[in-house]
Amino acid sequence: MSEHFRAFSFVDRITSAQPGASVTGVYTIPTGIDRFSNSLVAESLGQLAAWSAMAKIDFRFRPVAGIAGGVDFLSSVEPGQQLELAAQLEQSDEEAVRYGGTVTVGGQEILRLEDCLGPMVSMEDYDDPLAMRKRYDLICGEGAEPGVFEGIPDFPFTRIEDESVPGQSIAAAFTVPESALFFADHFPRNPVFPGTLLMDTKLRLAETLAMEIPPGGKDADWKVARITDVKIRDFTPPGEMLALRAKVDEKTETALTIRMETRKGGQRNSSAKIGFRSGE
Repeated sequence: MSEHFRAFSFVDRITSAQPGASVTGVYTIPTGIDRFSNSLVAESLGQLAAWSAMAKIDFRFRPVAGIAGGVDFLSSVEPGQQLELAAQLEQSDEEAVRYGGTVTVGGQEILRLEDCLGPMVSMEDYDDPLAMRKRYDLICGEGAEPGVFEGIPDFPFTRIEDESVPGQSIAAAFTVPESALFFADHFPRNPVFPGTLLMDTKLRLAETLAMEIPPGGKDADWKVARITDVKIRDFTPPGEMLALRAKVDEKTETALTIRMETRKGGQRNSSAKIGFRSGE
């Protein structure tokens, strides 16, 4: 069975649409998986905006991950919950899509995206335009088959001890898998490691560093609150080797900012700031 629209597709149904302007939809997290990360919640909202942008230009181009001004992590989600997605598009043309939006569960806001920009690439180079049109018609109508996503494992990174300073910075090496089911969905004609999975890997490295830094409050711990200045400068293909670095940028008793970057072949290919807050 083809994994296209099964292994990395997170919009079950579009409930209202003004192509290129605004769109709402839903996605139900399958009950059979162990975890659905906040990075995948952000991915679901980005995919919703992408469907709206692609429909406006008749699926001749598709957006890819680029820039996010701000991502607020307000709460976590659990398998079985339904995500209610809403995106507003400020720009939608053959050059790029600029959007923001929210994800809610049962009326509670879970995640917020601000000032996101996805540059457009040729649809023919990455996916089948006809298959994409058919998928759009399906999710705008009866909806896609729910529960087909089988989860994604955490990808390991290797800490480089002689380049790390406990409580200040961590250097690590990370190799993108040569093969994975999600590559058949992202994207069938030109596999690319998803930017949100790269962000999830960086989040886990930042959390590792945060665990080495005691917060100010008694029995408190650090929780990811906001990611800013997200920039993805280059595609990451299967099998690519990346150098990761997390470094403390600012710290108070109740707030911590860690600056993240990845390098490919010595050149920086992505960066972000990850903000933590301490809570009881």
